[in-house]
Amino acid sequence: MKILGLTLVAIVAIEHFIIMYVEMYLWKQPTGLKIFRNTFEKAQQTAVLAANQGLYNGFLAAGLVWGLFHSDDAVAYQIKMFFLVCVIIAGFYGAYSVNRRIFFVQALPAILAVIAML
Repeated sequence: MKILGLTLVAIVAIEHFIIMYVEMYLWKQPTGLKIFRNTFEKAQQTAVLAANQGLYNGFLAAGLVWGLFHSDDAVAYQIKMFFLVCVIIAGFYGAYSVNRRIFFVQALPAILAVIAML
């Protein structure tokens, strides 16, 4: 179960690095427009906000990676759990405020990682 938990944490981290990249660098590109179901006009108006949001997703990913590689198992566990809970809260808020599919993309994988970590 430990390997499953670590694998799921790594998947959540990778997912958030990808989200960061798309929000910061591909927001106005065809890929970003398609992923976030935006028009170019809307993407143009929200690009700075998206880049800021992407930066926060990068911080979540970095925290999870920190937890994966921390040398003290007890501290590593706390770091991973903290950042997973942050991802879950962000996923619930995104599902509430933007689109329900954010729950499935962001919160659900983190919930599964928490369950595996427990």
